[in-house]
Amino acid sequence: MNTNAQTNPNKQTTPMVGNLFFGLLMLFVGIYFVWWGYDYTLQQQILLFLVATFFGVFMAFNIGGNDVANSFGTSVGAGTLTVTQALAVAAVFEVSGAVLAGASVTDTIRKGIVDMDGLSITPNQFIYVMLSALMASAFWLLFATKKGLPVSTTHAIIGGIVGSSIVLGIDFGGMAFAFSTIQWNQIVQIAISWVLSPVLGGVISYLIYGHVKKYILSYNDHMEEKIKTVKNKKKQLKQQHKEELEALNEHEKLTYTTQLLQDHELLQEKDCNRDELVTPYYQNLYDIEQERESLDTLKALKTWVPIIASVGGMVMTAMVVFKGLKNAELGFSTLQSSLIIFMIGALIWLTAFVYTKTIRGKHKEDLSKATFIMFSWMQVFTASAFAFSHGSNDIANAVGPFVAILDVIRNNAIASQASVPAPVMITFGVALIVGLWFIGKEVIQTVGTKLAEMHPASGFSAELAAAAVVMGASSLGLPVSSTHILVGAVLGIGMVNKNTNWAMMKPIGLAWVITLPAAAIMAAIGYVLLNAIFG
Repeated sequence: MNTNAQTNPNKQTTPMVGNLFFGLLMLFVGIYFVWWGYDYTLQQQILLFLVATFFGVFMAFNIGGNDVANSFGTSVGAGTLTVTQALAVAAVFEVSGAVLAGASVTDTIRKGIVDMDGLSITPNQFIYVMLSALMASAFWLLFATKKGLPVSTTHAIIGGIVGSSIVLGIDFGGMAFAFSTIQWNQIVQIAISWVLSPVLGGVISYLIYGHVKKYILSYNDHMEEKIKTVKNKKKQLKQQHKEELEALNEHEKLTYTTQLLQDHELLQEKDCNRDELVTPYYQNLYDIEQERESLDTLKALKTWVPIIASVGGMVMTAMVVFKGLKNAELGFSTLQSSLIIFMIGALIWLTAFVYTKTIRGKHKEDLSKATFIMFSWMQVFTASAFAFSHGSNDIANAVGPFVAILDVIRNNAIASQASVPAPVMITFGVALIVGLWFIGKEVIQTVGTKLAEMHPASGFSAELAAAAVVMGASSLGLPVSSTHILVGAVLGIGMVNKNTNWAMMKPIGLAWVITLPAAAIMAAIGYVLLNAIFG
């Protein structure tokens, strides 16, 4: 964890050794995967398998550069983690989420988006639909990522499937028939999410961070001003004492110095009383020290941080349990899951409370550093939970279509579901991390520094708000995007601090609206090309 609050992600670069390591890692994993897949597909349609593998891994690579980078943008922007540290956290939790809690079985068709039941399509036509969707989504994500624009990978893959499906539908029954296969109510819900997601994220973030700022940060600022005033009083007293001492003659100095020594010894005693002191200097010094001792500098941290940390821990645990581990089939009932969540919340409260009680010495008065450290640890926890949940869910945007292709190549038939082999999850999980390493810095800078200034307290608030909205919206069935929610949460922080960069939201908002149709158009072109080349 980086304890330097002034960290600037714009100055962070990926070292050459890291570039070489991750480049070689992706190469070796890719070679192994091709070797494995050659046997898994029974040596059928090898060229199509290689093309699908390239674009499947390329899609995962770009999800890492955009979606994963978006998730860690607040942590890096706040100075809690460096890019390298964020990568390490992502490597552990993203890949763990993908491998341990990723879906073992995936739907081969995005249900509710396109109705393919009425189409008597061949296995290869189905492959072209999914492959063109992967190609289009990957290229659109690469474009958005290089521009530093966080976009929804889910909307991109849906747009790709819609575009290629329309071209397929035209082949079967013309334009009207093709458009009739699209479930437009689902597209309308996606359009609603363009507004609903950032608004919900922004409102909840505004409320959470507004509370944190009012009851913790503002109180700490007030206390630091008082501490500064007391220190200035002490400094002025010492200067005044020095001047008065120099004005005395030798005999007066000797007498006064003897009195000073006596007072100095008395002041070291715990039960020292002001009336026992005889020199004005030590009497005034006693008053200043009493004023200093009366300041309850840690009141806000002791009162609110354990509560906020506990609530945040329970929200993030709920997201991991109900969203991140939903595919792991652990067999926990709702009651058992809830008890686990409350136990973790109680443990976090106790840990945070005990930690605040142990703050001593200069840290008791250096409230900015104490606050930075405490919220940094809290933000590392939220970022890790986000990464695990993301790895177990959003990687399906690359894995789902690819596994569908893999299954069709292997069995030469279209199934409603397909198993997800472990090598696929591992390879695509590695691709996520490699993508974050090579191309994630632009999106990290956008979310972490360009939309609003970040501090561990504000970064934690944004991540907590985003998690709360994701969980709440999922429970209520509201159409939201986690990417859009987190961006909205960052805007909420900016509104509290009055430093939101609204100009930056114009290209981001435009990218959100364009994502689905852009992916659809590119996928339509991709389908035509694939059909011409392989058909």
